[in-house]
Amino acid sequence: MFFGLLGVLSFSLTLPATRLAVSALDPFVVGLGRSVVAALPAAILLYLTKQSRPTPAQWKALAIVALGVIVGFPVCSAWAMKSVDASHGAVVLGMLPLATAVAAFLRAGERPTARFWFSSIAGSLTVVIFSLSSSKGQVSHGDLVLLLGVILAALGYAEGGRLAREMGGWQVMCWSLMLAFPVILGPLLWMIAQHGASAPLSAWGGFAYLSMVSAFLGFFAWYHGLALGGVARVGQVQLLQPFFTFIFAATFLGERFGWKPVICAALVGACILAGRTKLRLPWRRKDEILGKAY
Repeated sequence: MFFGLLGVLSFSLTLPATRLAVSALDPFVVGLGRSVVAALPAAILLYLTKQSRPTPAQWKALAIVALGVIVGFPVCSAWAMKSVDASHGAVVLGMLPLATAVAAFLRAGERPTARFWFSSIAGSLTVVIFSLSSSKGQVSHGDLVLLLGVILAALGYAEGGRLAREMGGWQVMCWSLMLAFPVILGPLLWMIAQHGASAPLSAWGGFAYLSMVSAFLGFFAWYHGLALGGVARVGQVQLLQPFFTFIFAATFLGERFGWKPVICAALVGACILAGRTKLRLPWRRKDEILGKAY
């Protein structure tokens, strides 16, 4: 839970940093560019530590991780931040824990309890009600894009957390970046040629944070926590992410969001306590968990 919280803290600044970046840069340049930049330190780290190459089965799992958290969520979140505030987007992302739990059930073999499912669904329904009330009963375009990003991120989290038990958390992230790099480099260069890359310092500051923390360092703690404590259970810590994002959005963007999203985030966050029960995890021995995670 501690490593999961470290990951959530680092991800909490993602939406404000993205909103800063897309204020002057094309969303696809931001979404793809952050992963291309993060691939450089990933390659250096893999080379210096002389990591063995993944097996064919692991490459297939890494492809799912890359689709979800290297390409899918970064592009969707950058696209959505062109039309919605970071504080609003933070509440919509409150559905990510439930999506992660579903993905963990399907891909990682985890079996959350009935109380866990009830609390997760209750928190997600709260997010849906908030989104509808904020857009006069209609789901906005930005909300739909963020929802797609939630689905893709959940798949990447679940697959990455499962794979981290075999090869380690930071190795999963680094190899995923390496796998995605040759695929996204060409489209990124084309987008830069079409839209340019001229931006003020504030936009580049947001892009730098996305590249080095959101797309790289934050996942070291996040996947390590998922491997140790279970994808579904540790994924619930994401319910606290809106609170941190509210603070960052007010600090760096000057957003004023009132009490409605704060109350909504409080209700969703309360589901953490309701859902924190023991899960029937797919492994048996504690020493095996620690050994594979490290």
